Order: sequence, then C-alpha cells, then structure tokens
Amino acid sequence: FTKPKNSPKESERNKMSFFSSMIWIALSFLFFTVMVAVISAWKTRDDKLDTAEGYFLAGRGLPGIVIAGSLLLTNLSAEQLVGTNGQGWVSNMSPIGWEVGALFTLFALALWFLPTYLKMGTTTIPQLMEARFGRGTKLMFSFVIVVMYSILNLPVILYSGAVVFENIFDISGIFGIGKFQAVAILCVVIGIIGGCYAIFGGLKAVAVSDTINGIGLIIGGLMIPFLALGVLGHASGSDSGVAIMDGVRYLIHNHADMLNSIAPAQSEAPAVPWPTVFLGLVFLGFQSWCTHQSFIQRVLAAENLKEAQKGALYCAFLKILGFMFLALPGVIAYHLPSIQDKLAAAGSSAIDFAYPALVSAVVPKPVMGFFAAVLFGAILSSFNSVLNSASTMFTLDLYRTAINPKASDMQCVKVGKIYGTCAGAIAICVAPFVMFAQGITTFLNSMSQFVSLPILFTVLGALIFRKAPKYAPKVITAVHVIAYGAFMLLKPCYPTSGEPIHYLYAIAVLFVVEFAIMWYLNKYRGTEEYVPADVGAVDLTPWKYRHIVCIIGIILAIGIYILFSPIGIAA
Repeated sequence: FTKPKNSPKESERNKMSFFSSMIWIALSFLFFTVMVAVISAWKTRDDKLDTAEGYFLAGRGLPGIVIAGSLLLTNLSAEQLVGTNGQGWVSNMSPIGWEVGALFTLFALALWFLPTYLKMGTTTIPQLMEARFGRGTKLMFSFVIVVMYSILNLPVILYSGAVVFENIFDISGIFGIGKFQAVAILCVVIGIIGGCYAIFGGLKAVAVSDTINGIGLIIGGLMIPFLALGVLGHASGSDSGVAIMDGVRYLIHNHADMLNSIAPAQSEAPAVPWPTVFLGLVFLGFQSWCTHQSFIQRVLAAENLKEAQKGALYCAFLKILGFMFLALPGVIAYHLPSIQDKLAAAGSSAIDFAYPALVSAVVPKPVMGFFAAVLFGAILSSFNSVLNSASTMFTLDLYRTAINPKASDMQCVKVGKIYGTCAGAIAICVAPFVMFAQGITTFLNSMSQFVSLPILFTVLGALIFRKAPKYAPKVITAVHVIAYGAFMLLKPCYPTSGEPIHYLYAIAVLFVVEFAIMWYLNKYRGTEEYVPADVGAVDLTPWKYRHIVCIIGIILAIGIYILFSPIGIAA
C-alpha cells in the first residue's frame, strides 16, 4: 500500500519525536555505562596494580559470584548474541548445542581441571605447559595464542559490537555514510573504551564491571524473546494486548521444524549436526572453557578452590538459560516480515544483522538506552577480557621468559600496558574487514580450531598423559595443523547430499587420532612420571555441594533438549 504523505506540521512533530527519543536513549545509555565505570573504579580503588599478581590475577581474591559473572560476560558478548542468533536465523535451534554443551565442560573445569591448576599456582596456561613440557613448548604456544587473540578474537569482538550499535543507532543514516565506514568508526570507539578498562584497571576492574553488566545482560537478554514473541503474535493476526502466547502458537503450528535443536547428521555449518554435540562440540568445549586463557584467568584469580568451583558451576547454570537469548531470537526474527525486508538488502552479511535488526524492531524506545548499555558492557567485557589475557601471556610468557628474564613486577605491568595498547590498535584496524567473512561465529569457531586440540592435549599431558615425552606437543601440533588445514582446503562433502562436511566432524576424528598418538607416546615412549607440585597458592578444600549441583544441571540440560525436539514442541 502507499503510505499517505505527512503534512509539514506532522513531519516536524515526527522529526522532534525522533530526536527526543534518540536523546533519551543516549542519556540512559550514558548513565548506565558511567555507573558501571564508577562502581568498578570504587571497588578497585585500594588494589595494588604495581605487582604482577595484583594486576594480572586481581590479587587472587575473587569470590565465586564475581567469577561466574566475569566468565559469562567473557563468553557471552556481541559476537555470541549476533553470531549464534544469526546461525539460528538461517538454520534452527541446533546452535544451542554450544550453550548446553558448555554445561558439561564447565563441570569438568570445576571438578577436574581446577584442582590441578590451583595446586600448581598457575598464572597462565603456557606456564603450566612449561612446567610439564619445557620452555620451548611454552614459547611456541604463547606466541601462537597471543597472535590468535590479537588478529582473530579481538577484531571479531569489535566488529560484532559495531554491527549491533550500527543497527540500534543507525550511525550510517545519521551521518550519511556507508555501513562499512560506520562500523569502522564504532570499532575505534569501542576499542578505545574497552582498552582503558583492560590496560589501566587490570583484571579486577574487568571482573567487577563484568559482574554488573552480567546482571543487566541477563535481564536485557531474556527480555528480547518475550518482546519478539509479542510482536510476532500481533504480526500473525492476534488482537490481544499481550500476544506472547499467540507468537509461541504461531511458531509451533507453522514452523515447528525451526524449533528443533536436533539437526540432521549431515547438516552443514552453521547448523550443529546432532552427533557432533557429543563428539566435536564436547572436545572443543574442553579447550574453550578449560584451557582458554581469557576464561581460565578468572578462576585462577579465585581466593580458594571452593570459590573457583562455585564460579564455574554458577556460570554453568547461567549457560543453561542461553537458549532464551541465543538462537531463539534468531528463529523468531526469521518469521517477522519487517525484519526479512530489511535483511534482504544486507546480502551476504544478513546473517550478522538478524539479531541487531530484531532488537531495533522490538525493544521499546524508553528502555533501548538501557539495553544498548548492557550490550555495550558485554562487548567491552569480551574485548577487555581477551585483551587482558593477551597482555598477560605476552608479558609473563614471552617478555619475561625470552626477552627480559630479570624484569621486575613493575616493568612487567608497564610492558603489559604497552602491549595491550598495541594489540588494541591492531584489532581496531582489522575489525571492519570481518564484515566480509559471511558469518562471524562460524568464521571464528572454524579458524580457531587450528590450535584448539594441540592446546588441549598439551594441558592433558599434566593431567592424564604424565609420562608422555617432552616432544609430544610438537608432534600433536604438526599432525593437527596439517590434517585440519587439508580438511579446510579440500572441503570434503557428505557422500549422499553433496554438502560440505561440518568442521566439527573433523575435530571429532582428529581428537581420536591425537588421543591415540598421545596414548602411544605416553605408554611406549614415556619418561619419568610428572607429578604436579603444590605451591600452596590457595586453600584447596573443595565445595561440598559440587556433585549435587552437577546432577541438577544435567537433568535441566536433558529437559531443554527434549523440549526443543521432535518429541517436544518441534513435533
């Protein structure tokens, strides 16, 4: 239909209304953002940031609730909200496998990995590698991880955050520039602000701001699917004031297939084939949650094992709720005509614009500022967490090991700040070009697998394969990089459908192969058994309710998969 032209007075009123709403959004956004910064500064006012332990590990004094919030926000940033919902938009609910699967790997972190980490007083994962396999292994992995964080993880985080704010505030429309230019400007702004937290505040400032933003993100994130279901209910013809249930019924009756979390075994990315949930996804979860420095650094900063386990298990329960703000909003966005029209113009980048477009369409203007501030906090969290971890590893594992072994704590803190500034600048320059990757989460997940299993097996050398020779990690790394690189280049297809085989299958096969290699080297080429030393860094008394909490979590995870399956609402 043809929209009637507005009179000059109506146009003026609409323009004034637009500007007043934008001002309100900006003011509420600034209020919440500044409040988080002030609280973080106040909570860290007496911290000793001139020592390596105080700056990089928050003085080993973080309680469980702060660890849980920081873990969640480190993982759940804009690249997850944008990327995973984009995956749901083009497939179904199967991407929740990344969230529910994290539950089991967080259990493994709490019950198995943490006691050894804290017993050894580890500051970084490469330090553990050095204690087990020597200086060469530590330097090799430190260099690879630092480079990966700097040119892969950080740019993706910045880009995804910029995409969200471009769609909420329409920067390109306001300033009359292209989307690429708008994304580039936003990457600069987010990078500078996030860098200030990580570079000048240390780990504790990052963790405190994460906790506050984590509460806001849970509130804001859970708000989106309910608002979207209401809009969908009205779009499907409901005349109810609260049309949420009508939106649910519309999805169940018309598109139950997209509510299915169990994707066919021969699905291609970004869908998650159901066998990979128990294979490749679990193995990647061990690497991500149990050996990834930006996650591990939070639990290593715990005041004791009990609080570290609490933090990991609290975070596991928060991840169970992930399906509500990861994947489900993307599925809903697929069925809103107004959003489909907008995404049609985005071309190959549409997968990364689905969630921001949904937010822009369903969030009321009075609360948009709060939601934007929460998203901004989530973006900053992941950015400054990864930047802080990269600075930690560069300083303690590369600079202090290979460049200046006699460096004092004050020198290390200074070097960490300088490296953080340089890494942030590089990420800002690279970030806008991620727009051409066609699916940020799929891109990030697939590319990071070049080092995932070698890191995992090197860590397992301190936990399981305690007789494996010191050259074992190098053998595993060579086998993995060559095999996975060949898989990515050759792009083999399923024999029946002809579609590209999902990279998680490659990870599952390589895990078995590399496990067999480590087992062989451990049994037949083994040396003297390695026994982790107890340095007495923290109290190692475990949390007495840890097993009960794990059992409850497993029951809830099974229930979610049953709900979103052909025997549930996806029938």
